[in-house]
Amino acid sequence: MLSRFLAAFSLAAASLATSLPADLPPFNPSLFKDLNVTRGLVYHYYASPAETGKPTIVFLHGFPSTSYDWRHQVSFFQDKGYGLIIPDMLGYGGTAKPLEPEAYASSLISKDIIDILDAEGLQQSILVGHDWGSKVVGRLANYFPEYFSSYAFLAVGYFSPNSFEVPYPEKNNASRAVLGYENIGYWDFFSSEGADQIILNNLDSFFDIFFPQETVLTIKDFAPLGAIGDFVSNGRRTTPGDFVAPEERAIQMEFLRQGGFAAPLNWYKIVTTSIEGDDDQGIPSENAILKKPVFFGAALRDYVGIAAILIASILRNSNDTLTIHQYDSGHWVQLEVKDKVNSDLLQWIEGLEVDV
Repeated sequence: MLSRFLAAFSLAAASLATSLPADLPPFNPSLFKDLNVTRGLVYHYYASPAETGKPTIVFLHGFPSTSYDWRHQVSFFQDKGYGLIIPDMLGYGGTAKPLEPEAYASSLISKDIIDILDAEGLQQSILVGHDWGSKVVGRLANYFPEYFSSYAFLAVGYFSPNSFEVPYPEKNNASRAVLGYENIGYWDFFSSEGADQIILNNLDSFFDIFFPQETVLTIKDFAPLGAIGDFVSNGRRTTPGDFVAPEERAIQMEFLRQGGFAAPLNWYKIVTTSIEGDDDQGIPSENAILKKPVFFGAALRDYVGIAAILIASILRNSNDTLTIHQYDSGHWVQLEVKDKVNSDLLQWIEGLEVDV
């Protein structure tokens, strides 16, 4: 099984580097597209049309991922007739990989996604994000609310427009005082010179600690300042989560090897510097509060995105219908508790009033 997947990947890579293999279910290879967005960057994305009367769902992944992160959601929602738009986000897979951190500012990436929706003729889509994809969901709600009927955040919640006003070192000091450790201390390593090559040289170690079976290890070996750099640099290992099958791990690791980490790590460089905070100054104040239905899927065993903190934040920043589910899961809810997440999202979507 594993050799068949890798062989498929190698053949596909020869024609289109770091895009999904041609015969990788549940993705239909004929539905992948490439678009040169307004600012001249190419986005690779999956576009499955909706059946009559069904809305389109836009899924946005985070780090370190591609559209392949949403494989369980593709199989579930595509079979039910929902439209799907699933891009490889900037820096990943078949999408462009600029090396300048400024290219990753949320206002720019938000416009890139709008370019895709315009190319597909879509309005009133449902947005779903995970990890940094949740940040983009929030910014799309801030800049382009007219395009969407509702917003779903998985594991990582809504970043209000003032989220990045506080300098990164002060955030670490605050979290250490409250939690006893810096829950975003790992951003420091990801923003450091040479981190991309260290990760590539120790990719098994990196993958283990990013997708661990025992998520409590995050508190000691991942989140705090210096922890993940030490773990990965020394090639340490731990038991990976069983929610990623060996053949899936092999596929995802090959994507990461081919694409590298120099581009994806810019998602962290913009938040450890002033780039993202400065960019957020352009958010219209009237759009700071989410005014459409919101779904939040909290991960109770995520020790970076602390569920209680994120729930409190989204309660403060939403004035429409708010649906909250709390999952006995680590960070990767769409993988680890995929059936429950899919069922809850479906129930929520079916209860929305969406013009299609």
